[in-house]
Amino acid sequence: MEPRLSTTPFGRRTLTLAHVASQALAKERPPEKAVHKWNLFRDICTAKAPLGVNERALAVLDALLTFHPETVLTGEQLVVFPSNQQLALRAHGMSPATLRRHLAVLVDAGLIIRRDSPNGKRYARKGRGGDIELAFGFDLSPLVVRSAEIERSAEDVRLEERALKLVRERITICRRDIAKMIATAMEEGVPAHQVGQGPSTWQEIHALYRSIIGRIPRTAPREILEPIADELSMLADEILNLLEIHTKAQNLSGNESHSERHKQNSKPDLPTALEPRFPESRGIEVEIDPEPVRKPEKAFPLGMVLDACPDIIDYARGGISNWRDFLAAAAMVRSMLGISPSAWFDAQSAMGETEASIVVAAILQRGDAISSAGGYLRGLTRKAETNEFSIGPMLMALIGSRRREPRRA
Repeated sequence: MEPRLSTTPFGRRTLTLAHVASQALAKERPPEKAVHKWNLFRDICTAKAPLGVNERALAVLDALLTFHPETVLTGEQLVVFPSNQQLALRAHGMSPATLRRHLAVLVDAGLIIRRDSPNGKRYARKGRGGDIELAFGFDLSPLVVRSAEIERSAEDVRLEERALKLVRERITICRRDIAKMIATAMEEGVPAHQVGQGPSTWQEIHALYRSIIGRIPRTAPREILEPIADELSMLADEILNLLEIHTKAQNLSGNESHSERHKQNSKPDLPTALEPRFPESRGIEVEIDPEPVRKPEKAFPLGMVLDACPDIIDYARGGISNWRDFLAAAAMVRSMLGISPSAWFDAQSAMGETEASIVVAAILQRGDAISSAGGYLRGLTRKAETNEFSIGPMLMALIGSRRREPRRA
């Protein structure tokens, strides 16, 4: 039987009260308690944040567990005694300084205990029968003692991750629904009555929607995302209510019109010969707005544009599979962002329809970073007229920022 020694660190390493507490906890381990070491290791990986360890420390712990010959941690002999060279090899070639630093992290976290020999070496003394009587190295007993605590922590982390995933999915669905419902309402000419306490036009409702999603941080815990999800859900419900009211009014109006036509059709039709004919007016000239003079456009792959500006996809009814879908969605977004027809006409004349639409998609993607979409577009239009603006760097900057930043909700 291994003697229960109260050991202090060898050399310059100091003893802390946390180390004393870990050794006291290890003494409480029932000899008959058994734990599957790899199942426990998976739980430690899941609960690494509450336990105070990082990925490199977990790699060292993984290596230490491989030096225990059994899959199940039980019995009295739970001390492993590899050399630093052997341990570094199993920790994927970790440098000695890094290895020592992360071993200290595991000790401070209370997952292992140092049991240093008189000279600081790690070794085991065997008895006459070949059994290990005394070992100096790293004691894995805290893992067995704390297995239930670690399992609970891992389960709490899994539940929190699931709740965070659900609220992110909720925000994503609300964003998609709101954008598509606003686009549909503007296309169908649905009147925008007052939503909440302020907005009364679809442009104002869209601005309210953009202000809400502009508050979503790049990385945020569930406590911050849930109120935002609630606001988006309320806005989506109010917009859906407006669409339903308009649909019911249309159905009612359609039924009344059908009845009226039925009454009129019951009367005999007048002969077409008796219907008065009016001569066509030849003296009135209708002034038609000229088409913008468009410059030759550079070709950008649609996939590259959508990778840089994915938010515009939410404004297309059936998704964006070609440039025609993209141009239609951009025209809708232009109106929502409050860009005037004159600013849009000038941008198309200076850049071309496709590039002007890409700029609108980029303005939408940048969200609250641009205070005035119309003024920003006019500024880029002036630069394009003097050949000082190129859309390629704008797209690459958006793609780079999206790949560098953490995933948003």
